This record gives sequence, structure tokens and C-alpha cells, in this order.
Amino acid sequence: MLFLVLTFLFFAGSLIGWTLEVFWRRFFSKNNPSRRWINPGFLHGPYLPLYGLSLSLLFMLSFVPVERFFPGTIMQKTVLFCVMALCITAVEYVGGLIFIKGMKLKLWDYSNCWGNIQGIICPQYTFYWWLLSGVYYFLIHPKILEWLYWFTNHLAFCLVVGFFYGVFTVDLCYTLNIAAKLRSYAKEKQLVIRYENLKALIQQKNEELREKRHFVFPLKSNRLPLRELLKEVLR
Repeated sequence: MLFLVLTFLFFAGSLIGWTLEVFWRRFFSKNNPSRRWINPGFLHGPYLPLYGLSLSLLFMLSFVPVERFFPGTIMQKTVLFCVMALCITAVEYVGGLIFIKGMKLKLWDYSNCWGNIQGIICPQYTFYWWLLSGVYYFLIHPKILEWLYWFTNHLAFCLVVGFFYGVFTVDLCYTLNIAAKLRSYAKEKQLVIRYENLKALIQQKNEELREKRHFVFPLKSNRLPLRELLKEVLR
């Protein structure tokens, strides 16, 4: 039962998190002044594993017996949401650190936010996790078993979830292969690549190349090899 719950929550959290990030980056993010639609995250598909992992974590933390240590419902919920937010922040920090140290990639950057630690975590986003923890606890958690019952009794939807994990696995393997090339380039140049900036620069460079090549060679591909693009955008 627990495995089914976590499988479903990782699936749902990854999709919901991706949707939230798309709208956040489009309308609110300071790192997107041109207000473009941006595909967030490390992978190519419409999912963010960090949110899937976080939603699974929230499910398990919701059973922490805070009532044993704190009187009053308001105090109990406040402390519980703080624990949830701090745990998600810890996951965010460890995940960010693994990519920076191990793969020379910085997937997000909070360097401009007050109180940030290495640009990976900051109080502002911990507060957002606190708010989302409350949304989860009051709106999502009470419905989980009901959704799981519906999920296990609808074969077609089970196939959708299975298809999601299949696509996710292929995407992960493909992206890790690209990440290995980025890591090799970053180690050679002794730098850490800011992944979101890199994606935006590559998108801009591809658009410039498309305009030039479509004028001179209208039938020729507009894409450069990855290493050539890296030289162009990171020079």
C-alpha cells in the first residue's frame, strides 16, 4: 500500500510541480525579465522529480506526532508545517549540492535572494515551502486514500502512470548523457554551469542561427553540436 501511495504521489507531485514552475517563471521570476515560457528543471519532459519527492516526503511527515510535544492545534500545525518546509529545504540543498559538486551544474540560483546559502536555498523559498505544506495538509492529504482507491480501480489510469515512468526513465538516461558532456566541458574550463541561464542562452542562440541560416540556407538544420553551442554561449 505504501509503495502504491508513494508511486502515485511522485507521479502527481512531479507534474503539479512542473506546472507551478512554468507559471512562476513566466509571470513572477526575476530571472525571466523577457517573460518567456520556459521549460523548467533538469529533464526535458513535463515533470520535476524534486516536487514528486517532496510530495512523497510531505505524506510521510504528515504522520509525525507533533501533538505529543506541543499544545494547541494552531501551534501543532505551525510546527508541523515548519518541519515539512525545513525537510523540503534540506532535500533542495542536498540535491543542488550534488549537481554542483558532482556534475558542475547549478540547476537553480537564489544568489540574489536575501539570506541564501550558496545560492541553493534561501528563507524566501523556505517560506514558500511552508505555505505549500499547509496547502498539501489541508487540501491534498485528506484525499490521498480516496484518490489511491480510484487509481487502483481504473486500469486505464494505471497505464498512464506506467507510461509516465517509462518516459521518465528514458528522459533521465538521455539527460544524464547530456549532463556528462556538460560536466566534461565544465571541468575542462573550471567553471560551474548555471543550467537555467545555459538553456535560455542556447534558445536565444538557436533562434539567431535559425534566422541566419533560413535566409542563406533555408533547408539546412539550425542546430549546432552541443560543444559548439557551449563555446558560443559560455565564451
